[in-house]
Amino acid sequence: MRVGLLGGSFNPAHDGHLHIAALALRRLRLDQVWLMVSPGNPLKPERGMAAMSERLASAQRIADGRRIIATNIESKLNTRYTVDTLRELRRAFPNISFVWLMGADNLVQLPRWNEWMEIARHTVFAVLPRPTYNHRALAGLAAQRLRPYRRLERCAPVLANLGAPAWVFLPAPQNPQSATAIRARLQE
Repeated sequence: MRVGLLGGSFNPAHDGHLHIAALALRRLRLDQVWLMVSPGNPLKPERGMAAMSERLASAQRIADGRRIIATNIESKLNTRYTVDTLRELRRAFPNISFVWLMGADNLVQLPRWNEWMEIARHTVFAVLPRPTYNHRALAGLAAQRLRPYRRLERCAPVLANLGAPAWVFLPAPQNPQSATAIRARLQE
């Protein structure tokens, strides 16, 4: 089984998340995408963060419950950092090939993540485009350090089987929605 992992705050979940999940299912030939609602992102302020139950409910509203699954598995695993979550998921589900899914904005931030090189050494990942971030992401520190492991776009359908380290950037139509913009509109 091949599962894409899309972690995030989902504060709230929106069509952009669904767009990325559907794109990943198709282009990476995944069986499922798990929308992993984070109990708390160490790089984001807690102020303005909705309760976990609200964020999980918003992710469940965009999921279909079959191929796109909303989950609070990080809370159940009691992990705070992605590196620990991935380690526990590989241990709990040894027969699943996981692909970490991230937007280009997260590739820019990746060097700020706890043990980010450990994540890259042990996890294949796909980077999906985000408006205004793509060029900066592909020229940034993470992309430069991980350049030897970057695969061509045509490798996307077999990425889950390649084994880490490996990553691909998937050019695709971009959805401009962002949770930050949605929250700002709601406050107006």
